[in-house]
Formats: sequence, structure tokens, C-alpha cells
Amino acid sequence: MKTRITEMFGIEYPIICGSMYLLSEPILTAAISNAGGMGNLTAGNYKTTDELREAIRKTKELTDRPFIVGITILPSFHVTMDDHRNNLKVCAEEGVAGIEVSGTPLSKVGVEYIEMLKKADVKMIHKVGSLRHALHAEKAGYDAIYAAGIEEGGHPLNDDVTTMVLTPKLAEKLKIPVVAVGGITDGKSLSAALSLGAEGVMMATRFVASEECQVHKNIKREMIDRQENDTTLICKSIGLQGRAIKNKIVDEILEAESRGASLQELAPMITGKRCEEAWVNGDTDIAPMMMGQSIGRIYDIKPVKQILEDMVSEAKEQVEKMSSIFN
Repeated sequence: MKTRITEMFGIEYPIICGSMYLLSEPILTAAISNAGGMGNLTAGNYKTTDELREAIRKTKELTDRPFIVGITILPSFHVTMDDHRNNLKVCAEEGVAGIEVSGTPLSKVGVEYIEMLKKADVKMIHKVGSLRHALHAEKAGYDAIYAAGIEEGGHPLNDDVTTMVLTPKLAEKLKIPVVAVGGITDGKSLSAALSLGAEGVMMATRFVASEECQVHKNIKREMIDRQENDTTLICKSIGLQGRAIKNKIVDEILEAESRGASLQELAPMITGKRCEEAWVNGDTDIAPMMMGQSIGRIYDIKPVKQILEDMVSEAKEQVEKMSSIFN
């Protein structure tokens, strides 16, 4: 496959893994890159800059192919703005292929960091949910944009625009490449995104249901059993909207929000410590598992290499099928 995204990074397939707390670590990151896609090492997984640097180097031991580092600049209980700045320096010093930024744009962190990354030839992708934010990122000097629809897991913008609408909107208005995000899980999704004007896709939930993902098998089985209507939006009341799988703790969060709970009251229910425990012991009710509506179209657990090869093969079939319609 050949798009501006594959050419930008020198990868085989325009399929990128999104940031995932505690899950986008060296083993999964390297497996995705080795399979021809773009792995993602999530900076928020590491408590110190030295730990992030060590993880980058560990990933480089596992793959000689490009990977990116995900940096989520949102309100956090433990990550400060100085931590983000130091992580950006590490990415430049270690020469990673690119960074995925979500939340606050780098221009708010400091324009000097954009200049630093460009000098180090670290490509910058910003995840947005609106045209206004995409235009701001393009003007600031980003190399590509994630068009993140409301279907995505994690923290979609509260504009609540779908991938089907947002992707072509941004592709029509921007000069830099657009990557579709939200509801992406297979070759049908990939071919549809390309038809909408995207030059790649980013997905995360699908990669959790892979053999290489270091998460308890109960979590993976839970994903297979869930349907597309088994996710919901939480934390809207505190300006930190997120999509998570419905479970016991999510019900508690929504109940607390309905009666006007403060951030102080919600904090113990949404802390990353809960995910850390759930990923290890397999308890599917104790953590807000941030996953997208694509769980309704995930039917099996496969090696990363097979996931990517099946996606590309199916995408080709879909393109040929579409071509035959017009003959």
C-alpha cells in the first residue's frame, strides 16, 4: 500500500496503533511495527523520563522499524506539564519516528518544542475531533492529523461528530494527511477510511484483542463477548469525556455524575491504578476500560501480524468489489 502516511514513515501499511494506558508497551509496539504497521509506545505508562527512555531503547531492541510515542496532554493526577516537556525532549534525543499528541496542542506547551522535534525529524500527529482544531494544528506545523470520531475509545471531543462525517471534512480542508480514527477494526474499515479521503487509519481497541497485548485473558474474552452498544460516555460533567465499556464501576461513575459529583469524588473511580489492577488480575468490573464501539466487530484474538495481513487483504477485496460495481 502507498499513501502519504506510508511514505512519511517508511512503513508497509498505513495502519497505526493508538496510545493505550499500560498496554502500548515495547512488546506490542514492536510486534505492530515488525508486522508492517506503526507501533505506539505510550509515554504515560512511565513514571519518569528515564523510564520512557529505557522503554524506547527496549523497543528498538525488538524492532528496527519505525514506531511513534503517544503523549496525552490532559489533566492528570500524576503527570505534570514539565513531565510532558521532558518526554518530548527524550523523543527528540532518541530519534523516534514520530509522536501522537492528544489533548492540549504542542503550541500551548511551547513552540520551541515543535521546532525541537522538527529539527530532530520527529513527525508530529495531533488527534482532533473538529475542523477548527485541525486547522490550528496544521498552522502550528504538525505533519498529519488524526480525525477522531465519537466512536473511538479514550477521550473523543465533546463535539460528538462521527468518523464518517469528520474524516472527509478534514481531508477536504487540510493540506496535510488525515488519518481516520474511531470504529476502525478490519479491512472494511480500512477501505472505507481510504474512500473517505484518509491516508491511513489509527486503531487501538482491536490491538487489545491480539496475542501480543500484555493484558489478562479475561479482558480479551470480555471484548469478544461485547457488542457495539456496550460502551458509553463518562466524565462529561468534568470536561473529560471518555468512552468506556459498560461495567460496574462505569455505572457508579455515571450515577455519581448524575447527582453532580465533584472531581474529588470521581477521582478514586477513574484513576489509572484501577486499570493497572484490572489488566493484571482480569477483573472486568473494577476499572473504566476505555475502548471504542469497534468492540462490536471484534470476533477473535489473533497475532498482530495476522490482524494486519487480514486487514490489508480484506481492504483489497473491498476495493475490487467496489470497482466492479461501476463496470
